[in-house]
Amino acid sequence: MSQGSFAFVLHSHLPYVLSHGRWPHGTDWLCEAAGETYLPIIRIINELIDEGISPKLTIGISPVLCEQLADNSFKSEFVAYLNQKLDAAKHDSEEFHRYAQKSMLKNSHFWEQWYTDTLKHFNDVGQDILFEFKKLQDKGYLEIITCGATHGYYPLLSRDESLQAQTKAAVKNYKKHFDKQPTGIWLPECAYRPRYKWTPPVPINGFQESYLRKGSDEFLSENGIDYFIIDSVLLKGGKSQGVYIDKYDALKMLWGEFEKGYQPAEENFEKTPRKAYLVSSESEGKKPTAIFSRDPETGVLVWSGDHGYPGDGNYLDFHKKRSPGGHKYWAVTSSKADLADKVEYNRESALNRIPENAEHFVSKVEEIMEDYAKENGEDGILMAPYDAELFGHWWFEGPEFLKATLKRFALSDKVELTFLKDHLTKTKPDQIVSIPEGSWGQGNGHYIWLNKQNDWSWKHIYEVEEKMCRYAKYWFEHKDAQDEELTKLIKQAGRELMLLSASDWQFLISTFAARDYAELRLHEHYDDFNRLSVMIEKKINGEKIGLGEWEFFEDCTIRDALFEEFEIEWFAKVDFPA
Repeated sequence: MSQGSFAFVLHSHLPYVLSHGRWPHGTDWLCEAAGETYLPIIRIINELIDEGISPKLTIGISPVLCEQLADNSFKSEFVAYLNQKLDAAKHDSEEFHRYAQKSMLKNSHFWEQWYTDTLKHFNDVGQDILFEFKKLQDKGYLEIITCGATHGYYPLLSRDESLQAQTKAAVKNYKKHFDKQPTGIWLPECAYRPRYKWTPPVPINGFQESYLRKGSDEFLSENGIDYFIIDSVLLKGGKSQGVYIDKYDALKMLWGEFEKGYQPAEENFEKTPRKAYLVSSESEGKKPTAIFSRDPETGVLVWSGDHGYPGDGNYLDFHKKRSPGGHKYWAVTSSKADLADKVEYNRESALNRIPENAEHFVSKVEEIMEDYAKENGEDGILMAPYDAELFGHWWFEGPEFLKATLKRFALSDKVELTFLKDHLTKTKPDQIVSIPEGSWGQGNGHYIWLNKQNDWSWKHIYEVEEKMCRYAKYWFEHKDAQDEELTKLIKQAGRELMLLSASDWQFLISTFAARDYAELRLHEHYDDFNRLSVMIEKKINGEKIGLGEWEFFEDCTIRDALFEEFEIEWFAKVDFPA
């Protein structure tokens, strides 16, 4: 008899990079994630199925990522990328052979085979990664959840219309790609805001007036989404443990500026992350939305490069790369080791560490759930959420760890693998709780996405939100008399706003991971919206739009060709306004 349930939840997301650069920032990000994470996850799930194992993995795929994986331009780009990496490995092999570097040669041959196999796998699935995920869901092995359409940061967007558009676009996009209604959502950055009288953190058109806002959960309930995921500190208080701070020195410095003012909420021991609860920002009229809380005990085992499994000295080091080609030939050695002190990678030694790490993780979960059952007289759930890209991209052996743990859980007589939607159906939670505003960043605040380095971006976003809502309202009030050109212009303007609103840009600025690229993208989408705005104003006022302007519009629709299903009404009026 099991003494609880376990849910592995992965979040897959990348900002829209198609037609916006290649290397070092751009489509290479997408190609790396596809080759090192998405295809390996598909591979290990199918390997488990072939072994007679039912893996039950929950995976979120953001709508903006769905659009990119389904785009034919990505498919051709990915094939070219894989061939480039394969050629680089062959070049390395020739050099290592000449210099009689046997262990390095063995590793370069590994990369040759790895990229050959990856290219074959991609072609074997018809170059359609998204459809492979869909097939696995249709067969009952995956539960795919959605996300805000472009990963917009819900608590800081200034208009309820924006939250509505992020949610409605997510649902409609999910139905397009997966032929069903999504039951769950990974709110971007696990960031939540309840209903209250909100004051914008930066001025909007020179003013900072407070106004009543709907809670994030209300948009989910209205659009048929049953649950979302939060950090456990939002549920029960206590000290926050951020998920990104170990990876970025810039965040540690930034946190130092905010830490003095951080006061952990008093821990509420009556609430537990071992149960699902309901949240409702509005007391009447809407179905409450369920919440699952991130497990605080096991997260560090997988997230941390200093204290978790990825820091094992045998695993492939992420940071040290050989030029040209960018292949990795060195092991972690020690999480504190300088790049010059890294030893050569040994694939067999790395894979030999997987069984012990997987067994330790599963045993830890079993122990936690057994203790909970004994203390509370009921079974609970342990929900372990991670960025999918951790498995394979950041931690190269991560997919093998994922496979080993899923297999071990599937065979466990102590803990039952589950999908979150199935757990809701089974347990039928009925306790409604209130949770505060926050995210899963260190301190659970918004400082990563709003600080003195990136607050200017919100001024741009707020300006564009106001204009978009004004155009959408005009279109809606006059839609029976509107021509097709104005509709196309406003729709493309809406796409630019949604791309401008992606939380990735503020994150990349704060972490210095790709600051120049993020700032460039913010300015590009802001400028594109304003150029479209000039055309919209001309169209509304009956003025002639020049040929050069239409050339720009056509280029814009090709460059940012996502969300064909976009609807202007999302920005025209709010369903059930606050």
